[in-house]
Amino acid sequence: MHPFYSSPWDRFLQVSRMVLVLSMMFAIFQLPAHAQGKERPMKQPTSYRTIQVDGLSIFYREAGPKDAPTLLLLHGLPSSSRMFEPLFSQLSDRFHLVAPDYPGFGHSDWPDAKKFAYTFDHIAETMNHFTEALGLSRYTLYMQDYGGPVGFRMALAHPERVEALIVQDAVAHNTGLGANWKTRRAFWADRAANESALRVNLLSLETARSRHAGNDPDVARHDPDLWTDEFYFLNQPGQVEIQSDLFYDYRTNVESYPKWQAWMRQKQPRLLVIWGKYESSFDSSEPESYRRDVPNAEVHIVDGGHFALDTAADDIAMLIGQFMKPQK
Repeated sequence: MHPFYSSPWDRFLQVSRMVLVLSMMFAIFQLPAHAQGKERPMKQPTSYRTIQVDGLSIFYREAGPKDAPTLLLLHGLPSSSRMFEPLFSQLSDRFHLVAPDYPGFGHSDWPDAKKFAYTFDHIAETMNHFTEALGLSRYTLYMQDYGGPVGFRMALAHPERVEALIVQDAVAHNTGLGANWKTRRAFWADRAANESALRVNLLSLETARSRHAGNDPDVARHDPDLWTDEFYFLNQPGQVEIQSDLFYDYRTNVESYPKWQAWMRQKQPRLLVIWGKYESSFDSSEPESYRRDVPNAEVHIVDGGHFALDTAADDIAMLIGQFMKPQK
């Protein structure tokens, strides 16, 4: 008998302990495989880039595998690609996400309003050239607020590039403009007489707050940094002129609504409509207006306001993930 084992039973216990230790070591060595995401996809790092487009430096955020389906994210007023950070953190494992800042917004160039035409036609043209510079030939458009008029122009100019549409609190019907738009319509009718009132209505701190919190009874769940940052942005030199010019051009969106509706009715694009139930900038009838144009549209009301990603990012990411699954 081996001197270290006083009995067969002792030898059995010793071997059992060795097997247990080896099993534990094997399990430990397997942990890096999980951490590297081999069994569970992990989010991809976000890159913050600039690219020259039409003589302008255009900033954009990008994440995810470039051979995955592309989601082109178009922001609203007065935000930037920053608003999409919650989606980058949740979807970059499955999709190629690209979110640019428009000229005059965020970290892109802010050319002087006297030298650059701040119109939706011009911004949509720049964004189309942006996609060409990046080599994006096919994508799903995510359009929030101003992203709607920019995105619809892009889609009508190059329908072959658009795989699907995701509309989040963006309007394509005149009935979707709510009570806030009385002052804004007066501004379109007579800019000189209504410029001062428009600036209060559109660019004030209270309006910035309302865009985020809307009529949500639980204001405590909304981060005030979001609207104070936007108010700070709107008070930077040149911004009043930029935003006033662009909003004066918003009247051309209303004129274009019938054309966008006709395109949707004819093309019947795959369409996901996401709407914040505390939305106060637009009328609550708008989601069903989209469904009338595209009867097979998916329409979902989420627990948020105009910037629904503030409070409903998990739900929105889930809806997008389901919507963008390959069609059978």
